[in-house]
Amino acid sequence: MEALFASGRIVDAILALVVLEALLLAWLARRRGVGLPPLLANLAAGAALMLALRAALVGSGWPIVAAWMLAGLLAHLTDLGLRFRTAATAHRRTPPQAGTTPGNPAFSASTLENL
Repeated sequence: MEALFASGRIVDAILALVVLEALLLAWLARRRGVGLPPLLANLAAGAALMLALRAALVGSGWPIVAAWMLAGLLAHLTDLGLRFRTAATAHRRTPPQAGTTPGNPAFSASTLENL
């Protein structure tokens, strides 16, 4: 086990699992019509951090580790941007619900005062 960590091969194995996860998610997204870019951006952020870890484990210089960490940050920001855009679009498309909702209770302090 020590050799796996010292050589960075443990990260290679985990990255192989991430690739399999990406393929599975792409297949599921295609079947269900779910947006794939946010999922891939999320996986890219995690993969970049794993590559930063691998670089640190094998003794690469700090610029290489920092570059992978910067790549992870950029992928993370892309993921957040895609999620916020998707959430805002979905919120605009949702029609207001009639009747009692958490934002529009049936009995509030103002309606009780009018009784």
